[in-house]
Amino acid sequence: MTFASILLEVSIDKALDYAIPPDLVPHIQKGVSVEVPLRNKKVQGFVVEVKSTSSVANPKPITRALTSRPVVSVELFELAIWMARYYVSPLGKVLKTMLPAGVRKNTKVREPMRVYRLKTPKELREICTQLRTKAPQQALILDAMLMAEKDGLFLSELLEQSGAPSSAVKALANKKLLLITKDAPFEDYFKSKPKILHEEQQKALDSIVSSLQEQKFQTHLLFGITGSGKTEVYLQAIDKALDMGKGVILLVPEIALTQQTIHHFKSRFDVPLAVLHHRLSDGERMKMWEDIQSGHAKICIGARSSLFCPMPNLGLIIVDEEHEQSYKQSDDSPRYHARDVAVMRAKLEGCTCLLGSATPSLESYYNAIHGKYSLSVLTKRPENATRAKVEIVDMKPEYAKAKSITIFSEKLLAKIDEKRSLGQQTILFLNRRGYHTVLSCTACGESIKCCHCDATLTFHKGDKMIACHLCGFSTPPPKVCPNCASHDVIKYKGTGTEKVEAMLHGIFGNIRTVRIDADTTRHKGSLDKLLGEFRSGKADVLIGTQMVAKGLHFPQVTLVGVLNSDASLNIPDFRAQESVFQLITQVAGRAGRAEAAGEVIIQTALPEHSIIQQAAQQDYLAFYNDEIAVRQAFYFPPFAKIVKLLFSAKDEKRLFTFASTYQAALKSQLPEGFICHPVVASGYARVKDLYRYQFLVRGPSIGAICKAIEFSDRLVALPSSISRYIDVDPLHFT
Repeated sequence: MTFASILLEVSIDKALDYAIPPDLVPHIQKGVSVEVPLRNKKVQGFVVEVKSTSSVANPKPITRALTSRPVVSVELFELAIWMARYYVSPLGKVLKTMLPAGVRKNTKVREPMRVYRLKTPKELREICTQLRTKAPQQALILDAMLMAEKDGLFLSELLEQSGAPSSAVKALANKKLLLITKDAPFEDYFKSKPKILHEEQQKALDSIVSSLQEQKFQTHLLFGITGSGKTEVYLQAIDKALDMGKGVILLVPEIALTQQTIHHFKSRFDVPLAVLHHRLSDGERMKMWEDIQSGHAKICIGARSSLFCPMPNLGLIIVDEEHEQSYKQSDDSPRYHARDVAVMRAKLEGCTCLLGSATPSLESYYNAIHGKYSLSVLTKRPENATRAKVEIVDMKPEYAKAKSITIFSEKLLAKIDEKRSLGQQTILFLNRRGYHTVLSCTACGESIKCCHCDATLTFHKGDKMIACHLCGFSTPPPKVCPNCASHDVIKYKGTGTEKVEAMLHGIFGNIRTVRIDADTTRHKGSLDKLLGEFRSGKADVLIGTQMVAKGLHFPQVTLVGVLNSDASLNIPDFRAQESVFQLITQVAGRAGRAEAAGEVIIQTALPEHSIIQQAAQQDYLAFYNDEIAVRQAFYFPPFAKIVKLLFSAKDEKRLFTFASTYQAALKSQLPEGFICHPVVASGYARVKDLYRYQFLVRGPSIGAICKAIEFSDRLVALPSSISRYIDVDPLHFT
């Protein structure tokens, strides 16, 4: 009999032995995904070793092999081992994160079905009116199709948006009103040619190409102001990699950028692309995975998890907008940062890693100027694009004039109207969604909070509900205060993107708006649709949260308004000022990206604040020099490493006692030079009915902290009623 050591996709940090049944012996090899029994359940795992003996008496047999060939390459397995150690996560959970569910289960590849209109919109509207009473579900389908772009909708997307069954779609197809097909829509891209690079771009490209040609590991930081042509450097570097027969991975921070990036790439390259993101079905992702693994797709584009695709002969990894916080996985273990893991994968594969940003993270810029990364700087925009004119508007006089808090200055409203009359577009940025952000009682003064979380509820006017943005709880707005039982004393305060949109329509009447936030982009394809509407000129103003600050390119946008720009400056987080600087600078960079000059209006109640001033001037070096001095003085990254340990449970008293006991044990295991902070309540002290306490550990290296955690786990056992979350290099402290 032969045996296999198997890493399970659960929180067990060691491989378990299982017997290989005779009929499975030909199929079991290192890297294969299998199903095994564990405590009367069936769980998945990965074979890490096949051997002839086992230290376990009578191990249980493997139930079945889920894949016919290894799903993890040698290089990716090495990367998984590094991630497990660095991020203090069970190796099985790391492998589960790296491999999509469809790949782990060997899901059968099914081509996604698309639905197209066979009649003109006018004809379909007439038919839809006739079907309203006799076939209402078919009418719902036609409503959704009439809202669709010319290339139709995925069948799954159509069913989700309409709420109608697939039988209604088939009935309409039988009537020759719709077409259901597997064929992808015909997309005609005007082929673009490489642009002539200016001196700074050429110098940056030469440095990157040198690393590619030497086929050695090197990390490059491309630091270029917004609109300076970083994308063209990416494209020409990719062209060189493809000429050498190398594969390329490009990470983008937001799905919103994927369609824009695909357009760039399909107009430039003739090679097949693979696009990976979390909104793909298991079958769609499996198809992409197979295209990459076979070498059919030479370029993979996607969000952070695309980093783990099985690209053979990998030559170049690009992390666009490397400063973006969405590259950090914070909601589950391993809590990895895709930028840092990209650098490690490049090191293991011996290839080139390129990080790009107009506002690099302090850690990346520090690494570049100290020689760890190769630094290239782009300081100017192409000849036909000028830097936007930035104006800071002090909102305190505006509040005095309005005799209350107002969201719009007179200057901004006048400019919006001016740009609209010229046929130009505006972007308004407010990093809060919903209509009103706070509901409070005028009798007792208390805010209305979520019954499951330590968070205030936000009013969403369109849904006529108040909702918690932490746990998703929602309920109709109360007429009686839940704290003091007073009647009709609820006051609505604060402004979100939904209210901004309503106010614009109230002020200008016929203004055309598009709103992009988590509420309007829930459905598959909705984000691309909204961006497409704005890009094609169907709206005068785009209102959005931080989604609109991430590298989007709209040539007709000549005005950007930053509302409530100072809201995050007082958050008790050492990264708060960096985040505000990056957001303002990035969103300001959306204006004036073509021939027409751009204008930016930053509204603030703190006009003299250094961060506001530096962001207005887009002076990254001044910001960096000020901030790096503060970081050094207070021993924050990049001068120290930080690990956050968060504990949660239903019993608050028992939770605090255990967290304090564990903190004392860990503190005793740390070498000299490390700081173990006291246990405190998290920023959100209760989430989903669970209390949360945490403490931070700071020191010169992660390795020593991880070793101290390992020893502490032997000294203090974690009760089953308490959960622990370890976040290495955390971005947030709430």
